[in-house]
Amino acid sequence: MALGLGYHCLSQLIERATMTWFRIAPLVIILPLLSALPAAAMEQESPMAVAQAYSPSITGTETGLGAWPIAPSGRPFERVVIPDDIPSVQVAPGESNAPQLRPTVDLTMAPANLWDRIRKGFGLNDVNSPLVQQQIDWFASHPDYIKRTVERSSRYLHYIVEEVQKRGMPTEIALLPVIESAFNPVAYSRAHASGIWQFIPSTGKLYGLQQNFWYDGRRDVMAATNAALDYLEKLYDMFGSWDLALAAYNWGEGAVSRAIAKNTARGLPGDYQSLTMPSETRYYVPRLQAVKSIVANPAQYGLTLAEIPNRPYFATVTTSRHMDMRLAAKLADTPLEEFMSLNPGYSRPVIRASGEQTLLVPTAKAETFRLNLLSHGEPLVSWQAYELKKGDTLERVAARYNITIAQLRQINGITPKRKIGVGATVLVPTMASATPHLPDLPAPPLATANTPAPAVAGKTVKHPNSTAKQKAVARKPTASNGKVAVAHSAR
Repeated sequence: MALGLGYHCLSQLIERATMTWFRIAPLVIILPLLSALPAAAMEQESPMAVAQAYSPSITGTETGLGAWPIAPSGRPFERVVIPDDIPSVQVAPGESNAPQLRPTVDLTMAPANLWDRIRKGFGLNDVNSPLVQQQIDWFASHPDYIKRTVERSSRYLHYIVEEVQKRGMPTEIALLPVIESAFNPVAYSRAHASGIWQFIPSTGKLYGLQQNFWYDGRRDVMAATNAALDYLEKLYDMFGSWDLALAAYNWGEGAVSRAIAKNTARGLPGDYQSLTMPSETRYYVPRLQAVKSIVANPAQYGLTLAEIPNRPYFATVTTSRHMDMRLAAKLADTPLEEFMSLNPGYSRPVIRASGEQTLLVPTAKAETFRLNLLSHGEPLVSWQAYELKKGDTLERVAARYNITIAQLRQINGITPKRKIGVGATVLVPTMASATPHLPDLPAPPLATANTPAPAVAGKTVKHPNSTAKQKAVARKPTASNGKVAVAHSAR
């Protein structure tokens, strides 16, 4: 009896001890772990506190977003790593055990080279045609032609790319002057197209390009660029595709419209490839594709494109005063030829100010021009207009104004083949203390291909494949055989 009672009591003691152990065992295990947690983890943290703990440089004020919206999952409960936890690894001298990361490209950084910017902006569909290869072969066989074209373009191309991209247009459009004029700002065709964008007088006037005795907006780089892009946008809206818009730019919108109507009447497609068009227009888009291909990978064709910095080449300054072109270049501390290349729209040795006139100068010379103009106390003009009267000859006019006949011819671009008579206007030196006579005069009659533009008398533009020189006429290869042809654009 006593033995049974003792056994019963012992069993109850064991049962109670076991229950007590299971109650306190979790605490024995968990308490040491809790003591290892960071103090911050023992409190209920706000999401911003978590963000600040792991990103100390970010605050609600700096982000401008108020409280951080989402706490990093699991991060507050990671144990702090101490140096003893990191295993020691023996690394041979000169070697690194760090993971090799791929180089990253910062797409927010503008390319330093303008050609890279142009390449990134290409958006036209590539043209696959034997005609393209013919054009590539011609350009590749004339590296000097490409070199001169790139040299001329370096003054204007950044501005053109800026304007093209502002309008959301593909950057191939910025390359059009390569095939229009080889970026020659005084290019002049037998069809009377002028400037790097090759506007004919009527279309130029339609798009706001002034043309008078003193100034031709078709040669003004900024004015002509904006007019050309306006026209191209209109053509794209009209035809719905860039190849047809480009064909219309070369051939004329009326001609393209009639060709499409003719195909439609016959039940034929109205796309670029299906239209019947002149040879020059047929090769126009392939020629642009050839230029694009060369710009995309010049080394593939054995060519090198000189780097053009992706920054403005020129700045604008304004004046409301007449002044000699030569003096304006001097005030800008810029060589005359460079100044004329930036301001080819001024057709005479005198800049006639009709209100505020805009001049282009190298970016670093804008302030120099302004300061020098303010401090210049001498006359700004040394030439004036003179209308030939009955009985006047060039010899008599030259003697009257005390200059040689050669000087009179040179300053007015008068060649032996150019006949002038009564009523014609020529520039002569100003008389002492007299106010220069600079009337508002209309544009002179259209010149022929063999007649030089007055502002560039004596300058020669020669296509690499030509044998004859022509002054003030930009020449291009024909579509088919690389021989010389002058643009007969409808612009």
